[in-house]
Amino acid sequence: QKREISNFDYLMYLNTLAGRSYNDYMQYPVFPWVLADYHSETLNLTDPHTFRDLSKPMGAQTVERKHKFIQRFNEVEKSEGDLSAQCHYCTHYSSAIIVASYLVRMEPFTQTFCSLQGGSFDVADRMFHSVKSTWESASRDNMSDVRELIPEFFYLPEFLTNANHFELGCMQDGTVLGDVQLPPWADGDPHKFILLHRQALESDYVSAHLHRWIDLIFGHKQHGSAAVEAVNTYHPYFYGDKMDLNNIKDPLIKSTILGFISNFGQIPKQV
Repeated sequence: QKREISNFDYLMYLNTLAGRSYNDYMQYPVFPWVLADYHSETLNLTDPHTFRDLSKPMGAQTVERKHKFIQRFNEVEKSEGDLSAQCHYCTHYSSAIIVASYLVRMEPFTQTFCSLQGGSFDVADRMFHSVKSTWESASRDNMSDVRELIPEFFYLPEFLTNANHFELGCMQDGTVLGDVQLPPWADGDPHKFILLHRQALESDYVSAHLHRWIDLIFGHKQHGSAAVEAVNTYHPYFYGDKMDLNNIKDPLIKSTILGFISNFGQIPKQV
């Protein structure tokens, strides 16, 4: 509020407090989508419609999708130790595969991604290839995709280019995957994309609304009744610090939970 620290630095500080680290793909720093405009020729940072609704999780960015997730929550009976436990989301906004997929054009993330995929790249159409289509998937189109961003989207243009010339495959429409497709306002320049994206993160609108997103990810709307009201509950296995694995005697259930957490992500510690 006093403009003595940037929003970027503040988010990194909160991630660190919450146990997130660059050294752990499963608990990698999580950053928000801040923009909703990936189609305009120029980016207007004075227009509220340019921005994502930071008071809502990715699963509730559209009214239609929000109601579908509420319906899912209401249809499942409460149950402990069951994969069909009551929650809005069975996938997570940050996981090892999400991090590796964003950074797949750079080593060592290329090898990490391939090892997580069983030794090869994913089907081309599912690879991270376009900022716009990834936003549309995570905010509107794909019910199993509620991913947020990583810090690199705000400072590292290199991850957007296929400088190593990896053969990432060919999409069904014939497009050969190479550099990440950028919004029109970036003019095909990764450096311009990072510059404008960072300006968006530090804009007056985001500064005035960022605390609402922080409540969802790190604060009081992370779990409990406030999370239910905010359409922000995830599968119980994602709340690693809430599960006492020592009390689970069945080794199969224990390994299932650990596998679930390592594959699908983990909620940050509540700050």
